[in-house]
Amino acid sequence: MILTNEVQASQQATQFDLAAYLAERQAQVEAALDRSLQVIYPERIYEAMRYSLMAGGKRLRPILCLATCELSGGTPEMATPTACALEMIHTMSLIHDDLPAMDNDDYRRGKLTNHKVYGEDIAILAGDGLLAYAFEHVAIETKNVDPERILKVVAVLGRAVGAAGLVGGQVVDLECEGKCDVSLETLNFIHNHKTAALLEASVTSGAILAGASDSELQRLSRYAQHIGLAFQIVDDILDITATQEELGKTAGKDLQAQKATYPSIWGLEQSREQARNLVSAAKAELMDFGEAAKPLMAIADYITARKH
Repeated sequence: MILTNEVQASQQATQFDLAAYLAERQAQVEAALDRSLQVIYPERIYEAMRYSLMAGGKRLRPILCLATCELSGGTPEMATPTACALEMIHTMSLIHDDLPAMDNDDYRRGKLTNHKVYGEDIAILAGDGLLAYAFEHVAIETKNVDPERILKVVAVLGRAVGAAGLVGGQVVDLECEGKCDVSLETLNFIHNHKTAALLEASVTSGAILAGASDSELQRLSRYAQHIGLAFQIVDDILDITATQEELGKTAGKDLQAQKATYPSIWGLEQSREQARNLVSAAKAELMDFGEAAKPLMAIADYITARKH
């Protein structure tokens, strides 16, 4: 479980019981995801979609969405469909990222990757199905929210996952594979798009649904950008330092693929320091929100303490 030693640092720093908060929110997200997608004909595609969607994980993106909706005066119910959609989109990206044409990985979250179970053809279609269904789910299931806000969330999600976001970052990542002269600027572009864009959408979408002001959205966007890069730096560190059992996926893949990473540019110690600096900057963006920002503060600290 993620809710043990790795959250102690953030709990001590914020006097907030992050372990209990994450456990409660994870349970809500798991139940909502389970309800959101049933197996119907043709069963194989729905089974493949559910296989990866219900494979566990931290559910960080849905939890961030729920947290910022509450921070901005909304309710978890308002944001739950969007929270589920974010996890569907994230799951799609993992299914496609694991394919032989991309990272060619055999394990994800401690289980065989989707294409290893269902074949490459069905895995591609499972990702496509999850991506399309994510937008349908937001549009149909979001209740008691101004339609203009729902439309804005759909636009935010579309941008985060498309060529201006995740897809664009993935393209540059593929182009840089095997190159030994990848600059820090290029590496930041990759991960601001491939990783941070969906985290930013997770944070801002919840706030949009609750009617946050433009200035509040700007602060939350900067918070999300900072934790997004910190998250990726820690991922790069863990790829070097953690075991396959700890990661739930193949360790050392970045090195094998000759990928540029933050440790390859900075080394491990400077990478850790940069992650800590980004977390501090993220938390500074939340100061004006007061006590209501404690969950987001604690999640920022958790990012550098995690071992998964």
